[in-house]
Amino acid sequence: MPDDQSRLDLFIDRMVSQRACLDFAITESRGMAGPVFELGLGNGRTYHHMAQYVKDRPVYVFERAVASHPDSTPPEDRVILGDVRETLPAALTRFGATASLVHADLGGHNREKNDAFARFVSPLIQPLLAEGGLMVSSDRMYFDELTELPLPPGAVQGRCFVYRR
Repeated sequence: MPDDQSRLDLFIDRMVSQRACLDFAITESRGMAGPVFELGLGNGRTYHHMAQYVKDRPVYVFERAVASHPDSTPPEDRVILGDVRETLPAALTRFGATASLVHADLGGHNREKNDAFARFVSPLIQPLLAEGGLMVSSDRMYFDELTELPLPPGAVQGRCFVYRR
């Protein structure tokens, strides 16, 4: 990932990579029974994408406050409000290790803060995944029990990461 890229090029690389990785993970996890978790709703684009293509499993969103586009807002019963530091451990109690797919786009514009947060949140995400479940993240994560997979065609190295339990 060159440091001399424009912010527009970085954004495009991230979006193209996110779609390629999500599509790969949706296909790879098809047939699994567990729920899908979207960590961070934002405008709701990736939630909307997953809700369009994941028809056989519920998609739950973890968010502090819903501020998404109306077309990309999940039903209230699929929103888990609060700080992920609290809602992820509560989700483990509620759902167990059943998630077929987890997507996280939790970082901001500061690489050091993103990395520190990824190190903190990785152990909270890992136990939620079912055997064979996939994790897609915009930041490198730090898992003891998940394997980083090669990126699917179309994804840009360093802009998205895929892991499997």
